[in-house]
Amino acid sequence: MAKDWYRNTTWNEDIEQAFNEKLGRARDKAQYLRIQACTLAETHPMVTIELLERYFALHSTFDHAQAYVDQATALLALGKTEDSLQSYEKALAHEAEFSHSRTRAYLELPMLIATSRTREHFARALTVLEQHKEELTFPIDHFQWHASRALILAELGDTVEAQVDASLALEAASQAHSGFRYHPNVGLVGARDTDLIQELRKLANAGPEPEELSRK
Repeated sequence: MAKDWYRNTTWNEDIEQAFNEKLGRARDKAQYLRIQACTLAETHPMVTIELLERYFALHSTFDHAQAYVDQATALLALGKTEDSLQSYEKALAHEAEFSHSRTRAYLELPMLIATSRTREHFARALTVLEQHKEELTFPIDHFQWHASRALILAELGDTVEAQVDASLALEAASQAHSGFRYHPNVGLVGARDTDLIQELRKLANAGPEPEELSRK
């Protein structure tokens, strides 16, 4: 069992039984279901989906938008890209209705569209990015925002703008400090983005010659 009974990083019959016993005695069940579901989203996606079904059945307002994001993560882990996109859209819709609720769906939805090359959603991804461009805070936010644009614009044939955004994404990835005095390591680009960074480097170096840029 994890230190916190609702943050188990693995799952089996014994853990499930212990979790359900604790949950049965808990006053606010929704938050524990949501947090446990989030913790298992990538490693045990089916468990996450089942836990979130129980969460949604409670009709709680606690972290509702984040619950949709966790659902999207689990669905993506199962290879259900389109379903994952729909869950991100539900998160954004909830945020639009409840302004106090904020998640990373505005970055993760465009990133998924960009990396999965789902062209039918390119316009939607660019719209979401534009709508939320003032919300970027940490280096990872700037990285994902510009990386998504770079990949999509490259697919659309706009090599000049793709090069600009790829360069800005790489600049964000190179940041070693968050910009926040007491939380210097929060929100930095991690090793899991190595493959994406390599792709962005190719885009950053694939623009037109300087004389062509001068004619734009």
